[in-house]
Amino acid sequence: MRRVIGLSLAGLGTFLIVFAIVLPTYIAGQIVKFPLNEYETATLDATGASYFNAGNGTERSPVNLEATYTIKGDNAAGTSSMAVWKEFSYVYDLTNHQGVQVQTRTFAFNRKTGYLVPYSGDSLDNKPFAQTGGLGYVFPIGVGKQTYPWFDTTLDKSEPMVYSGTTTVDGISCYVFVENVPPTKVATLSVPGSLLGLSTATVEAPEDYSIHFIYDVDPETGAPLDVNEHEVQALYNPTTNTQALTLFNADLIATPSSVKQIVGLDLSGRNELNLLKTTLPIIFGAVGAVALIVGSGIVFTVSATTRSTTYMVSGNDGSLVDVEAHSGRWTFAPLDCSAVHCGLSALNRCSNSS
Repeated sequence: MRRVIGLSLAGLGTFLIVFAIVLPTYIAGQIVKFPLNEYETATLDATGASYFNAGNGTERSPVNLEATYTIKGDNAAGTSSMAVWKEFSYVYDLTNHQGVQVQTRTFAFNRKTGYLVPYSGDSLDNKPFAQTGGLGYVFPIGVGKQTYPWFDTTLDKSEPMVYSGTTTVDGISCYVFVENVPPTKVATLSVPGSLLGLSTATVEAPEDYSIHFIYDVDPETGAPLDVNEHEVQALYNPTTNTQALTLFNADLIATPSSVKQIVGLDLSGRNELNLLKTTLPIIFGAVGAVALIVGSGIVFTVSATTRSTTYMVSGNDGSLVDVEAHSGRWTFAPLDCSAVHCGLSALNRCSNSS
């Protein structure tokens, strides 16, 4: 019976050691995913901004703007491999107390890589709008120091998001990624010539768009912790090809309170990743090693106590007699090994196995 117990402990120890090895690599990679039921808001502010007020046909500048972004996951539309998130953005003029811009967006992405995937419900401003070919909102879990394709909804294509160094956000070491889009024609608008300082009644004016994105990304979770986006939209004089009317120009920077809130959510995800990739492997490895040592010791002890020795005794017939020899018995002191119970909380930001 002791031999059976020893073999069982040794087997259990071997299993736990192997499990400790594969947990932080293969197993964690299978169960750690972006959540289906995400919900977060972020606020960005801009000073000295300008925009075109279509209501009275004038350009307002300088003004202070506030942009609020809200992300809400569509749990019912998601799957084990795909998340569907809805984004609502609202830009407000704090100086003149009026709304400037509203935009809605629905997109789907791979829950491990962050890359956009085809989805029949993709939309922009409540109109069908396919979005594929790059990252859409988050970076991959375990992001690398490399260039990633980033889908730009204004250009309707992906642009390079380039790794450009490291920084620290509230104590978390981050990778810095930058997207630079130079002035690029995105449309042609028919507008009164007077808006561009021209005498022509109506002109076909090119609309150009440019943006400078800076993302500070947690390399472990793939979450952007701090954002700076400088966007410019303008109409150009078709004759001189020079900027004639600013439609929107704002250097939006995440507010300290938003950064603090996002970092708090990110820390929860980092702790859960650390539990899967470091803490639990150490516990399982240590328990496995103890079980293997104790089990092996029991097996060797039992084997040593039943060794047989054969020798010759006196007698006229010179017969051989088997005798049980009990030399050299040793034992291990009893070990009080309590069971280890580890409870895993549901992964709210970085893991959701549903």
